[in-house]
Amino acid sequence: MKGFYQLLRRFVPPYKKYLILNIFFNILAAFLTLFSFAVIIPILEMLFQIKEATYEFMPWGSESAKEVVVNNFYYYTQQAIENWGPSVTLALLAGLLVFMTLLKTGVTYLSSYFIIPMRSGIVRDIRNYVYDKIVTLPISFFTSERKGDVMARMSGDVAEIENSIMASLDMFFKNPVMIIVCLTMMIAISWQLTLFVLVLLPIAGLVMGRVGKRLKRQSLEGQKQWGLLMAEIEETLGGLRIIKAFNAEHKIKERFHRDNHVFYKISNRIARRQSLAHPMSELLGTTAIAIVLWFGGSLILNGASSMNAASFIYYMVIFYSIINPAKELSKAMYSIQKGLASMERVDKILSAVNPIMDPKAPKSIENLRGHIEYADVDFSYAQTKVLDNVSLDIPAGSTVAVVGQSGSGKSTLADLLPRFYDVDAGSIKIDGIDIRQLRVHDLRGMMGNVNQEAILFNDTFFNNITFGVKNATMEQVIAAAKIANAHEFIMASEDGYNTNIGDRGCRLSGGQRQRVSIARAILKNPPILILDEATSALDSQSEQLVQEALDRLMKNRTTLVIAHRLSTIKNADMICVMHEGRIVERGTHNELLQLGKYYKHLVDMQKF
Repeated sequence: MKGFYQLLRRFVPPYKKYLILNIFFNILAAFLTLFSFAVIIPILEMLFQIKEATYEFMPWGSESAKEVVVNNFYYYTQQAIENWGPSVTLALLAGLLVFMTLLKTGVTYLSSYFIIPMRSGIVRDIRNYVYDKIVTLPISFFTSERKGDVMARMSGDVAEIENSIMASLDMFFKNPVMIIVCLTMMIAISWQLTLFVLVLLPIAGLVMGRVGKRLKRQSLEGQKQWGLLMAEIEETLGGLRIIKAFNAEHKIKERFHRDNHVFYKISNRIARRQSLAHPMSELLGTTAIAIVLWFGGSLILNGASSMNAASFIYYMVIFYSIINPAKELSKAMYSIQKGLASMERVDKILSAVNPIMDPKAPKSIENLRGHIEYADVDFSYAQTKVLDNVSLDIPAGSTVAVVGQSGSGKSTLADLLPRFYDVDAGSIKIDGIDIRQLRVHDLRGMMGNVNQEAILFNDTFFNNITFGVKNATMEQVIAAAKIANAHEFIMASEDGYNTNIGDRGCRLSGGQRQRVSIARAILKNPPILILDEATSALDSQSEQLVQEALDRLMKNRTTLVIAHRLSTIKNADMICVMHEGRIVERGTHNELLQLGKYYKHLVDMQKF
């Protein structure tokens, strides 16, 4: 239960007022329950003619409050019997019982009414915290985590927290109050019998607790398997074209069915153990009532207790009022144990440390020129070294292209500049200031990115082009789209710039998606450009038009170009050739051709 208390301590403070109101009405409901049951005693005494004493009216303050209330209650009851007869008095007492029950149920509703905003609010906050954390975590975090599993934690695990922990909050705060108030009254009626009850209840609680611990372990295993299924679904949707192209439907179905069957078996074990909660609590509760009935009856029959038959029945009614909250509490403990397993998985995201942090004393660049310098940079993914002692100087306003075979480290070199990753050794500077001394937001605000894979969102053309740019006008968007050669096909769509492009731009061709992403970079108008295979998805005609636009855009800007198509970077100020994480050649197009080494080999291969 330590994890449950930690969860409450983290997320409850904004909802303190709801919690206080809930506890207040729970206490009020517990006392009203006792008073409503207390009406049963005179009803039973009248029916069985147990009480024959005569009562006189007591003024307030003459005795203790309890004695005055009890005495005057019997006094008015006797007056009613004398004036209206036993039958009418019995009906009045029954009506009083209904009225007290009405008050009790109304107050119980209010206790639930005030816990609901707290319950829903905590779940909303957890979702917000998880989403915010996902957005702020570095890209390196998601290279070691499966996207489907992250989605499972965001959806399935958070839903499990809502269904189990949050649904148990009302029971958790209501039932202990009811148990404490009822136990207090039971002690007042017969301390000997209550002492016997207090020995029974912990034994039942110990049995339930052991079963609950095993449930938590199995629930954690189930949520992990659910994450695996979500990851497979995400991979299937993303790779559906390849699955169909290679006739791999049967293989992918087999894998999913196998893992889904594992989840089915785990779910069965969890559900069966959870279903054990009600029968077990029912059995333990009935056993406890039977034992108390025997022990209390023996005390009365032997004359060892001051209770009469009516008081004993009232005692048993109160004891039964404890059994139901105890059973609900045991079910709540089961649910909480199951939800805590999900909370552990969610907490792995919430507690993840982001190594890409702002410096304590950040610097700023007042007059940005855009001079970039890589100095002795090393970088590795896990144990695999990707960049080895790379040094590169990019003068302000120049265009530097990086070429090389796949896996040579070109894209990694570009990803280090906006701090998607941090260097292992060496440094990267802009205008002489190490990028780790700048705020991450300020650093990335200096740059525009066009990637090899055009990453678009399920939104309109307008919102995709203005992504990350505030207060952009339609005229500015149209101008950017025209430069990127995107205006014509956008206007040909059904709603022009207000047309939704579908999930990841699925309603567009590859070349159209790339041109929209280029328009997005053009609109941002950044001083530093990173073009990672920006024209690789375009046909020859579009490539020529977009290349002309990019040439105009790159003028007087510092541009780092990652390219496979060497024809697009012939006019670069400097071309660097990477091989196995090192820059092995650098120079202009003509200079590198004259060297007749790596670059010439790449050019010859593309010509062939």
